[in-house]
Amino acid sequence: MRGLLRSVILLAALTGGGYAGLRAWPIGEDASRITLDGDARRGAYLARAAGCVACHTDTAAQGPAMAGGAPLDTPFGSFVPPNITPDFTHGIGGWSKYDLARALREGISPEGQPYYPAFPFEFYAGFSDQDIADLWAALATVPPVAETRGENDMRFPFSMRSGLKLWRATALLEAESAPVLGRSDDWNRGRELVEGAAHCGACHTGRGLLGGLDADSFGGNDDLPGGSAAPSIRAADLKEDGWTASALAYALETGITPSGDVFGGSMAEVVEQGTSFLDEADRRAIATYLLDAAPVPSDPDALAQLR
Repeated sequence: MRGLLRSVILLAALTGGGYAGLRAWPIGEDASRITLDGDARRGAYLARAAGCVACHTDTAAQGPAMAGGAPLDTPFGSFVPPNITPDFTHGIGGWSKYDLARALREGISPEGQPYYPAFPFEFYAGFSDQDIADLWAALATVPPVAETRGENDMRFPFSMRSGLKLWRATALLEAESAPVLGRSDDWNRGRELVEGAAHCGACHTGRGLLGGLDADSFGGNDDLPGGSAAPSIRAADLKEDGWTASALAYALETGITPSGDVFGGSMAEVVEQGTSFLDEADRRAIATYLLDAAPVPSDPDALAQLR
């Protein structure tokens, strides 16, 4: 019912006199400029962890690295991950570190337009200035590619990008990846990756009528782009299916499950282009967190200091 109400509000706003107001409605924050020097090696590692390579490379078509990914078919239309090579015409060669920071942390284009939530920017909100500088340095090393994989093909009214401003106000949930007192460094590193860069919840959490993530995380999603599904990765379900920390860490490296089967579909790509490149400690941290993802009670005042 809540999702239906939000849909009605969105449609009314887009078809009524509110559309002009939506176009003029400013979004985002005027963040400070980033002057830090980046570490391209660290940025490349973060790009793998964050799925940049997997999403923005059409591996099935043997496309050039980061030059645009395969279309994602959804009930709202088809999304095409764009070219993020340093090409000035088709890629992000004309961007600045500030533009990259706004895109990743706020989901806003250099022109001030909101990005569709197929781009999981809500999980990148916690990226530090150093993270952005490192990613910027890494992206600068990618060969520029003067091509595009195509344009988004959205259904009305979702083709009206200004309507995303209402979506942001009603359905956007920012991930929480800050450390939790009373937990180990390994567990907190896993939390940072799972709830942040690795954005596991983007696929393994269901979405509402307007595409917003459910507040109840990791319960699985039967309606992924292309009609595929992602299972629950809640701790109890993982344990029931025979997963241990060592088995899960190994699967994130090799794609091989405890039963001897292998991951298929988009998860196979996540492993091949992402988690297999992570170091053993980070894969183990992800497994540790997922198999024990309920935070321990902490002192609220002390916890607030960590956020």
